[in-house]
Amino acid sequence: MLGALVTVLSVGGVVRLAVPAVSAHSGVRAQLTFIGDALRGGAAVEAQRSFPEGYFFLYALYGLTWVEVGRLEPEAGRAEALREARWALAHLDTDAGRAPFSAALTPSNGIFYRGWTNWLRGGVLSLQPPDRRDAGEAERFAADSAEIAAAFGAASTPFLQAYPGQAWPVDSTVAMASLRLHDTLLPPRYADTATRWVADVRARLDPATGLLPHTADPETGEAGEVARGTSQSMITRFLVEIDPTFAREQYLRFRQLYVTRPLGLGPAVREYPAFVTHATGDVDSGPLVLGTSLSATVVTIGAARVQGDRALATALASYGELAGLPVSTPRTKRYGFGVVPVGDAFVAWSKMSSAWVSRPPAFTAPRAVAWWWPAPLVLVLLLVAVAPWWRLLRRRLARPPRRRVPHEAVS
Repeated sequence: MLGALVTVLSVGGVVRLAVPAVSAHSGVRAQLTFIGDALRGGAAVEAQRSFPEGYFFLYALYGLTWVEVGRLEPEAGRAEALREARWALAHLDTDAGRAPFSAALTPSNGIFYRGWTNWLRGGVLSLQPPDRRDAGEAERFAADSAEIAAAFGAASTPFLQAYPGQAWPVDSTVAMASLRLHDTLLPPRYADTATRWVADVRARLDPATGLLPHTADPETGEAGEVARGTSQSMITRFLVEIDPTFAREQYLRFRQLYVTRPLGLGPAVREYPAFVTHATGDVDSGPLVLGTSLSATVVTIGAARVQGDRALATALASYGELAGLPVSTPRTKRYGFGVVPVGDAFVAWSKMSSAWVSRPPAFTAPRAVAWWWPAPLVLVLLLVAVAPWWRLLRRRLARPPRRRVPHEAVS
């Protein structure tokens, strides 16, 4: 029985590698059912105990994934997506949602909180027909966008603070993307703001990698910590909404330095470039396995999707279907046995990510991983599938053939 189980699981792994894992029908709705149930059972409060933005990200990504689902539906079929996205946004707009963030920052509660909530608020607005948009939601989106733009205009750095004395360029990237989203939904106001921001960012790239740094000086915006996979995967997801040309440059550089194949198996994403030695994981990256970060790998699926790099998005997602230990029921799907729902939220959002503001140039770069990348994994899985039966097969093959006695001799 154990041998049969090993064989079934191994063959199942081969099937998971073969079935496309990035599509509207790749189990995302089942994931949303699991995440929604978990949220209603208090998972966001539990996630907050694990890392500072656990509560926020679980609701935000749940809402954003529903926006992505709704954008694929005809207008008449968006009611569920709109309801769930609004529900998620309402939980962010509470004392619990704002708890980790300082109201004394500019803009209030910091650029992390304001950027992500504004992006989700714009997503909710995008699901509504222009002639029937909720007036209150449109006014709030316009007012929040104006406050964010004013904060960028008054700052001496393109990287605003998320927490007192701390600035991460990824947070400002999300916020600036929300201003570009504003200009597609409401009368445009912030094209010049975005142009100045990109010029300021280009002058403050990480000198070691040529990418946006992981951290920046909160006063000057000068690069702090070297570019890291967890933030770069998110930056390249949102940068395309601001400046598609600059985003393509950054994405290709990121792909060159950070996408790898540990042990020659499935693709994954480094947390640090190869020249950084003795690197360790933290609350953002999670434990590093052979230098790779699970969270960076998952978010890169979304970055590859918005860039049109379908080959890499599919490879990463397919590998995740094998390594992520997904468990499905008739109504739900969860990864890692559902122990960390915020991880499921990142997977669902990344698998559905699409560009909301502008289309990047056609993707013509060579593949990041060869088309035959699954071959070593398939070979390993097939060997594992056969292993429980190897002794039996060897005995059968070694057994001498039975000699047939002639009928006359028997008589």
